[in-house]
Amino acid sequence: MRSAQVTRKTLETQIIASINLDGTGLSQLDTGIPFLDHMLDQIARHGLMDLKVSCKGDLHIDAHHCVEDIGITVGQAFFQAVGDKKGVRRYGHSAVPLDEALSRVVIDLSGRPGLFFDVPFTRARVGEFDVDLFHEFFQGFVNHAHVTLHIDNLKGRNAHHQAETVFKAFGRALRNAVELDSRSAGVTPSTKGTL
Repeated sequence: MRSAQVTRKTLETQIIASINLDGTGLSQLDTGIPFLDHMLDQIARHGLMDLKVSCKGDLHIDAHHCVEDIGITVGQAFFQAVGDKKGVRRYGHSAVPLDEALSRVVIDLSGRPGLFFDVPFTRARVGEFDVDLFHEFFQGFVNHAHVTLHIDNLKGRNAHHQAETVFKAFGRALRNAVELDSRSAGVTPSTKGTL
């Protein structure tokens, strides 16, 4: 099983994240941020990965440190779980609609961190959640998962729908990228011979 667990402790947050890339879409989420839990559940369900995240942090200040550090910790767990990347498809992409909203996510398990995030949210908050923090989550993830990630919201009027399509598409794209390809079993998907 391609799985990993990471514990991250700072003066601002204490996080435990575990991921099983060959799971069934189960999640156990306790971040203290309900809308983030809802989004992380989309990654698990649509990525067919088992994901557990618990976080205790300085939510009395705001959610910034928790959201960013969860992205970092999940990225670290993902990086460990995917291992040497031999036999994986490497690239993944997905376009997901939800009513009027449509988002596209493309990922490359390149070993080179890069985030290209174009999501023009139509409002600043969904409930109590500051949607600017999604960029921080994904930045933390790519920096520690060592992936190149393009996220584009192509259409949308409802910010909840915009966010949900992003996370569903992200889960699907991850699933595509880590899928084992029987035609290249044991082969590193790079002309360099390494990722």
